[in-house]
Amino acid sequence: MKSIVVKNLSKYFRVYKKEPGIAGSLKSLFHRKHYDSKAVDNISFEIEEGELIGFIGPNGAGKTTTLKCLSGLLFPTSGEVSVLGHKPFERKKEFLKQISLVMGQKNQLWWDLPPMESFLLNKEIYQVNDDTFKKTLDELVSLLEVEEVLNIQVRNLSLGQRMKCELIASLLHRPKVLFLEVISKLSSV
Repeated sequence: MKSIVVKNLSKYFRVYKKEPGIAGSLKSLFHRKHYDSKAVDNISFEIEEGELIGFIGPNGAGKTTTLKCLSGLLFPTSGEVSVLGHKPFERKKEFLKQISLVMGQKNQLWWDLPPMESFLLNKEIYQVNDDTFKKTLDELVSLLEVEEVLNIQVRNLSLGQRMKCELIASLLHRPKVLFLEVISKLSSV
């Protein structure tokens, strides 16, 4: 069964140009110059259930933009995207409960709270029952060896500890699809 189907996906961003200085700023208020920058250009692929896929490419190749289109954070300029039979950009609850996205520069964990508090919040948001929550949390905490940091403020964790806890937060509701965007410091996983 195909979990992800992408046909001719393109995503362009409008980029505005401004001449330097105050005169350039004033001029751009009334006569803005722009161009369309191609972030993703006509890609197609299919991913079967259970497959692990990685995107490799230089900075600016469109890897993160593609993940944002697959998760519904961005609306494609053109093309078709289907994840688990859903159009991601519609952001329906039944779709969002089946996916998770971990991005190195975005946090699910509350900075001033211990990870455990964020885990409990995610439990409620995703309506995870107590038994499933406890079983999943215990498995992930043991696997990632973060028992000692569950009740320490996130701001006081190392980057590696924080990223492990971010991964736990993203997996607590047992998503069918997990999108991981450039995660450094998870080499021990």
